[in-house]
Amino acid sequence: MGLRRYLARKTLWYLGALVAAVMLNFLLPRLIPGNPVDVIVSQLGQGGLSSEAQQRIYEDFTREFGLDKPMWQQFLTYVENIFRGDLGKSFAFYPTPVKSLIGQALPYTLALQIPAIFFGWIIGNVLGAIAAYKGGAWDKSVFTTSLLFSSAPYYCLSIILLYVFAVVLGIFPVGGAYSLGTTPTATFEFFADASQYYWLPFLSLLLINIGGQAVGMRSMAIYELGSDYVNYSRSLGIGDRKMTTYIFRNAMLPQITGLALSIGAMVGGALITELVFSYPGMGFLLFGAISSSDYSMIQAVTLIITTAVLVANYLVEVLYGFIDPRIRAAKSGEK
Repeated sequence: MGLRRYLARKTLWYLGALVAAVMLNFLLPRLIPGNPVDVIVSQLGQGGLSSEAQQRIYEDFTREFGLDKPMWQQFLTYVENIFRGDLGKSFAFYPTPVKSLIGQALPYTLALQIPAIFFGWIIGNVLGAIAAYKGGAWDKSVFTTSLLFSSAPYYCLSIILLYVFAVVLGIFPVGGAYSLGTTPTATFEFFADASQYYWLPFLSLLLINIGGQAVGMRSMAIYELGSDYVNYSRSLGIGDRKMTTYIFRNAMLPQITGLALSIGAMVGGALITELVFSYPGMGFLLFGAISSSDYSMIQAVTLIITTAVLVANYLVEVLYGFIDPRIRAAKSGEK
């Protein structure tokens, strides 16, 4: 009963957070100065259209995108479209559906983030655990390096890697996702070409994630090594191998929560990284949408990002409730 109550409370909390996110997702793009229809009409006006023609186009686009309706009615339409899976049409690339543009950009972002989060979490935790256990020079070198990477902003490390390995050494391409004139296809030749553009943005995310996880794991492992239960167990003659299992299993619990937090941080970092490397993922798409006040695109991208972060955190909370006996014991005591 205690565990079910815990899960129900977490579910309600995240549903409330999702509702608030949907409302903010609708309102915030409309706080950006300017009107997307104004941008479209101004671009058409450069072609020599008369003012009367521009006015008719302005009215047609305003009616087409529903911007002539009251704000509350626009919001209800937006929520209704979400439940139908309709993300609307792009203002800047009208009449291209937003789904189509996101379908092209999302695989690039997922290809960057999922491996960087997965391998960064594993490598960082292993390095942090070994540093705490061995101590000495190994601990100092791992801790200093990890602290350096974890403290570096994503864009700083991205710019440094880009300058050193692309501009100075010329080992990797300067930017993009594949060579000019290449058509994205599911062929070995395309993946071989795209891999040259992949490694720099991937490494910039991976190194920072490794650093953050290693610092956290080292701190928790050192705390566990100095705990009373460790000293008491050693006084009873329990071997180091068995004690190490208990120590690092307990130290891993906060790192699971850190995994969910790192997902949110990585999302923001990946968006900036894509801008530095001109990588055509969700961040690059979002930046272009903000520049042109493309309401539909901004709403769709931010909704996907917000939902992904909330779902990841919720799943980690659920997993935490099952693997941490202290939570089960605490919730059982509430009955």
